[in-house]
Amino acid sequence: KLVPPMDFIPAAERYNLISILDRWVVRNSLEMIANASRTASGSTTFTINLSGQSLGDDSFLEHVLVAIDETAVDARRVCFEITETAAIANFSQASRFIQALKELGCKFALDDFGTGLSSFGYLKHFPVDFLKIDDSFVKGVLHDPIDREMVRSINEIGHLTGKQTIAEWAENAEIIQMLTGLGVDYA
Repeated sequence: KLVPPMDFIPAAERYNLISILDRWVVRNSLEMIANASRTASGSTTFTINLSGQSLGDDSFLEHVLVAIDETAVDARRVCFEITETAAIANFSQASRFIQALKELGCKFALDDFGTGLSSFGYLKHFPVDFLKIDDSFVKGVLHDPIDREMVRSINEIGHLTGKQTIAEWAENAEIIQMLTGLGVDYA
């Protein structure tokens, strides 16, 4: 039976097993990407979410590098997502991890942006390609001027720091139209 992530991720994190799961996810995802790359368009990007605990695991980077090499995946087609909270909590390790994989061509997205510490200052030096604007702001963008301003400001700061923006949970045409008007890159 399919088990939703929130049914097992908190337990895996609590018992320090999440890095083992992330290793399995990375390996299997890269194998799937290698197979899909034979038929998917050359511009398709595949995204893999990582936990913050894995960023703090010194051997995890080596595991990812080996998996990319062994699967012969074009690293330019892989985007790793890490949450804002995890990135800040492990800032120096996350930066090293990102830099090493960006040298191969991988992309990075900062997920759930705006819900954690939300310091725009660190974005100048944090080498991610995308900011994912948290759904808690996107859902209210039509009717709540504060949510709309949060989306606008995250988008603007993202662009000023050379990052593209992605709005989560763009549920209907009206929201997408508003996001387009605000200049958000993807929904």
